[in-house]
Amino acid sequence: MTGRPVSAVVVDISMSLDGYVTGPGVDIAHGLGRGGEVLHTWALEGDAADRQVLDASFTQTGAVIQGRKLFDIIDGPHGWSEEMGYGAQGEDEHVPPIFVLTHEPPAETRLGDRFRFVTDGPRSAVRQAQEVANGKDIVVMGGGAACRAFLADGLADLVRLHVAPVVLGSGTRLFPLDAAARVDLELVESVSTPAAQHLTYKVLR
Repeated sequence: MTGRPVSAVVVDISMSLDGYVTGPGVDIAHGLGRGGEVLHTWALEGDAADRQVLDASFTQTGAVIQGRKLFDIIDGPHGWSEEMGYGAQGEDEHVPPIFVLTHEPPAETRLGDRFRFVTDGPRSAVRQAQEVANGKDIVVMGGGAACRAFLADGLADLVRLHVAPVVLGSGTRLFPLDAAARVDLELVESVSTPAAQHLTYKVLR
């Protein structure tokens, strides 16, 4: 990797005020669970400031990492399409590759060869993403378990949270109730809109 610019690893995820990244009842047909769609109102129906946050994130992204459960949902019959998905509505012709953490790659995918399957853990995914990101951000987009793993392993440089004005009460937690390692953060950017608080933190080491 000599001479290649180093990309920042950014954990980027939408969540409720009480810390849930989905509603309850997540399955292939309901990727955000029951009532979880409200977490992404800012991205789908937000104002100009929300759109600016979304566009800036996509422009700065050189590669994406996600967990296998999230992949199974977006590659399923109710998942992403040409009109819906990471970068689908962007003006930039470059759509970043996506690295999927998994124990075993699927036999086939609906969405084609944009996905690359990583079977040897988060650190390997970061190494492979660095090879293609060309200095742009490596975005860990979920699910919650994948985001937690990158924080716990000390692999994240930034945490970008989009906090929706809702208390879901149940669903998939971003942070577990069980004891976990402490992570110190420094707020470096904050954008407030009616649909979300967009908070970017630097991970302190």
